[in-house]
Amino acid sequence: MEDTAGVSERSEAGLFLYDRDCGFCQRAVGFARERLRTRTAFAAWQDVDLDALGLTPEQTDERAWVVYPDGRRLAGGDAVAGVLLAAGFPAEVLGRLMLLPGARLLSRAAYRVVAANRYRLPGGTAACALPSSPPRNPK
Repeated sequence: MEDTAGVSERSEAGLFLYDRDCGFCQRAVGFARERLRTRTAFAAWQDVDLDALGLTPEQTDERAWVVYPDGRRLAGGDAVAGVLLAAGFPAEVLGRLMLLPGARLLSRAAYRVVAANRYRLPGGTAACALPSSPPRNPK
């Protein structure tokens, strides 16, 4: 069963937006719900009012987001850290580490690699593949 939380129903620990068409994303969310016991709410970005959250389909298709009731937003690796922060010990420690300056760069880079290759990972499907960049027009 998917959460279809709207803006007024967001958890104080944030609303994590993921791609419901991506098997890898669904498995990762399932893991967070079952194993981490995070207080973060989860919803497929396709099921929420993105305008109300200040996001576009393009933004949410290219990376995961956590949106907080106060309007703060975390994307990509920072969003994963946000979910971990809301999970309590010991996951919270990892979330805090991921947001430290040097580790944050590594976390963001790792997220980009995983996102770009999510269709190759366990649970991934062709629907998980991110759209390729349009060809550049030579001048």
